[in-house]
Amino acid sequence: MNNKDSDREKPSVSWLTTGNKDDKENKDDKRRPSAASFKVGAIALAFLIVGYQAALFVTRAARMRLEANRDRPDTVFVYSPGPSGPVGRTPDPDNPSGGVERHNAQHSAYVESFRRETRRVESFRFNPNTVSVEDLQRLGFSEKQAQAIDNYRAKGGRFRRKADFAKSFVVGDSVYRRLERYIDIPRLDLNRADSAALDALPGIGPWYATRILAYRAELGGYSFPEQLLDIYHFDREKYDALSDLVYCSPPAPFALWSLPADSLRLHPYIRSRQAARSIVLFRDHTPREGWTVAALGEAGILPPEDAARLARCAIAPP
Repeated sequence: MNNKDSDREKPSVSWLTTGNKDDKENKDDKRRPSAASFKVGAIALAFLIVGYQAALFVTRAARMRLEANRDRPDTVFVYSPGPSGPVGRTPDPDNPSGGVERHNAQHSAYVESFRRETRRVESFRFNPNTVSVEDLQRLGFSEKQAQAIDNYRAKGGRFRRKADFAKSFVVGDSVYRRLERYIDIPRLDLNRADSAALDALPGIGPWYATRILAYRAELGGYSFPEQLLDIYHFDREKYDALSDLVYCSPPAPFALWSLPADSLRLHPYIRSRQAARSIVLFRDHTPREGWTVAALGEAGILPPEDAARLARCAIAPP
């Protein structure tokens, strides 16, 4: 065999090199993901992100809904106390026709659990004598502290003033400073309270409670709280101890300018038959525009102190 045949049988080096290179490129192409795979992956990732964001949104919306339900009263009960109403359940002085109390409805175990886990400290107007255990926890008290306050009330304890609430062993100084302006303890209406409510006032026992009710009947209703001082042995010290706890809703006006003498004399600031007859004679001989309590005092029909007290009473117009 000559050299030429020998050269033909030998593979070319350049061919071998080229073949190896092509095989390598083919293998690399198989390992690389195609453009279509990239698109599918990108779309899947986009859907995953959108789904995650949607789940977060739904969860947040559900939480906000539960929070919103908690922030609104579930039930509002309008309470208009009568003469025999329970102690302390008197209307606000600015709204004598009735008070408003909040009562929470029962919720599912899941909702109650969620509310406990997400409970936040809030500040809102409340009466410490009637606020619910749940609302005490909303105000920042622990469940144990709220239950302690409720137990104190169940045993007959009562917060007459804001300072009384501050003295409770579960009410910290910082908590009281935050809540002080939200504490709303209604005052007692002297014209609606029964003997039990009056008896609960500081310094007032059964005897004084009875006397207060009897004098209210004589007056036809208290026109101003200082009329308590007219009661026998009811001194200034006793009055000062409770003056900030009571008020008077408007009583029925006294028909001074129309009642007959026999009815007029029953009023504590008139009393005598002579004074009652003199008022009737005054009405008969004085022009209507001159009918004033001050004129009765100036005419000597009533003593100056009685005329001054009667002038502060609710008097029906002539």
